[in-house]
Amino acid sequence: MKIVVLGNQARAVAIFWNVLMRRMYAAGHEVLCCVPPGDRDADAALQGLGVRIVRYPLDRKGLNPLRDMATFRSLLRIFKDEKPDLLFTSTIKPVIYGCLAARLAGVPHIYATITGLGYAFEADSLFKKCVNRFCALLYRLALAGAKGVFFQNRDDVEVFRQAGILAQDARIFMARGTGVDTGHFIPVPLPPLPPEGPVVFLLVARLLEAKGLAEYAAAAKLLKTRHMAARFQLLGPPEQGLGSVSLEQIRQWEKECGLEYLGETRDVRPFVAAAHVLVLPSWREGTPTAVMEAMSMGRPALVTDAPGCREVVEEEVNGHLVPLKDVGALANAMEAFILEPQSIARMGAAGRAMAVSRFDAQVVAAGILRDMGIGPRKPEQTEEPS
Repeated sequence: MKIVVLGNQARAVAIFWNVLMRRMYAAGHEVLCCVPPGDRDADAALQGLGVRIVRYPLDRKGLNPLRDMATFRSLLRIFKDEKPDLLFTSTIKPVIYGCLAARLAGVPHIYATITGLGYAFEADSLFKKCVNRFCALLYRLALAGAKGVFFQNRDDVEVFRQAGILAQDARIFMARGTGVDTGHFIPVPLPPLPPEGPVVFLLVARLLEAKGLAEYAAAAKLLKTRHMAARFQLLGPPEQGLGSVSLEQIRQWEKECGLEYLGETRDVRPFVAAAHVLVLPSWREGTPTAVMEAMSMGRPALVTDAPGCREVVEEEVNGHLVPLKDVGALANAMEAFILEPQSIARMGAAGRAMAVSRFDAQVVAAGILRDMGIGPRKPEQTEEPS
C-alpha cells in the first residue's frame, strides 16, 4: 500500500507523527511525507524513518485565495502522479485542500485528523465569524469524501456537528492526540524545591494569543508581588499572522511581569527537566502534546478547563484545572504549588502513570492504524511454475 502523510510543517510531522509513520513503514508499506519545504533537520529526521519526502507550497496562516489555490493544484498534481492508496492528513489547510484534491484525484481511502479548531473557530469578532463560516463550508466539502475523521476530544466533534460540517453518517474516530513517546520523555528528578530553590513554572507553546500567553503574563505579574523568587518561563517559536503574539509584546512582558522568554528549541526535555510545573492556559486544544510530554517526565500540569486540556488533566490528581481566561484563578492555582511544594512530586508521579497507561504514542498509533484498516502488507502472490 502507498500511503501519503500530509502535514503543514516538516518539523511538526517529524515530531508528532513519527511513531505512526515508523509503524507504517515497518509493516511494509510505502510512505510518502508531503510537506512544505524549508527545514533540513526535520527532513533528515523524516528520511531516517524510511519515508520519501514530497514538496508542496503552503501559506499556513495567510488568507490569500490565490496562494491557497496554488496549494490545491499542487496537491492534486501530486496525488494524480503518485496514485496513493490512502491519504492521512492533519491541521486545517492540509485537511481541507488535501481531502478535496485527493477526492478529485480518485484516492480511494481518505482520512483526516482534526488536531484543534484554531483561529477560525474563536468567532469573537465579525471578521472571525466570517472566516468561521467560510472555513466551515470548506470543511464540509472536504470531509464529505473522507472515509473517516479522527478527533482528539468530544467537544470538537460537537462543534463540527453544530456547524453542519459532518454528515449524519460520517465515521468518527477518537484518538488521544498524537500520543507521547514515554520512552523518550522519561521521568527526571525535580529541581530543588523551596526553601532550597524557587518554584519554576513553564509554558511551552507557539507564540499565539489563544495559548493564553497574556493571562500567563498577568498571573506572573500578580504573583511576583507576593513571591519574588518564583520564576515564570515561556518556551516556543514565534508565529506570524492572525492571532500571533509579537516578540515586542513578549519583551514588554519580560520587563513588566517578570516573564522569562527562553526562545525556541527542537528538544524541550532539558527545559521541562529544569521546571517544576507545566502551565498551559489555552483557550482550546485538540489534545495538548506539551502537557503530555511534561506528564511523561513526571511534571504536574496547570491548564484551563477547556476542550482538549480537560482531556489530560484531572483536578488534584496530576494537576489543576482553572476557568478560561481567569487571571485570578490561574494565579491562585500557581500559588498553591508555591505554598504546597510537596504536591508537585505527588501529582508529577500521577501524571507519569497516566501518560504511560493512556497516552503512550505506540498505543495511540496502533489505534489509528487499526481504525484505518492498515495492517502488515500482504505478500505479493506469484504464479506457480508450470
